[in-house]
Amino acid sequence: MEWTDEGIVLGVRRHGEANAIAEVMTVEHGRHLGLVRGGAGSRLRPILQPGNAVRVTWRARLDEHLGHYTVEGLQLSAAAFLSVPHALYGLAHLCALMRLLPERDPHPGLHAALSRILETLGEPRAAAVAIARFELRMLAELGFGLDLETCAATGTREDLVYVSPKSGRAVSRAAGAPWEDKLLRLPAFLVRESERAPSGEELAQAFALTGHFLSRNVLEPRGTSLPPERAQFLAAVARAVPAA
Repeated sequence: MEWTDEGIVLGVRRHGEANAIAEVMTVEHGRHLGLVRGGAGSRLRPILQPGNAVRVTWRARLDEHLGHYTVEGLQLSAAAFLSVPHALYGLAHLCALMRLLPERDPHPGLHAALSRILETLGEPRAAAVAIARFELRMLAELGFGLDLETCAATGTREDLVYVSPKSGRAVSRAAGAPWEDKLLRLPAFLVRESERAPSGEELAQAFALTGHFLSRNVLEPRGTSLPPERAQFLAAVARAVPAA
């Protein structure tokens, strides 16, 4: 068995004295692990850092084996994130999200979205917008997509500002007014592009929304919770982006 693909490093762990097991989100083969000979050495260690784009060739005698990777660095972005707290925490959170996907299950759309986020991860507001939208997309990829197109009560497509925490459906301002304190806020940037940059408050509302459904539908059934890096990322963004 042999294939070559491009991917993004999600993680690496040492294996023996000099080798490493690399976890890579590939375009056509999904989240895939492989043994890298010499992966713990000085030549390959800088390449096998989370967030780096690589080209990998995987070989194994049988498809179900761990197999071996040979790795070539394509775009080594990881070093630029080390001194930027929100970028470092955001990257760790993104890698944790990707581990929710079944191993070896292709998700080329998520790979493309992750690549785009890495290009803007250095700017806190842009990174927060991209990661909130990514969480929304992750919910859909895992089978828990939200219906944010029409009001659950009236069917209107206008003035959708709430989401039901039970059904995951949008609710208009008029229909939701009597239950405002029980509904989640739906910031406009989550559903459509806007020339106005979202405020810190709107970013917090977006992550409260996606966090609620990620926790309830995806993480709690697995006996886990949102990674601490997510809260650290949000705290760093809050310090950098004005609330109003």
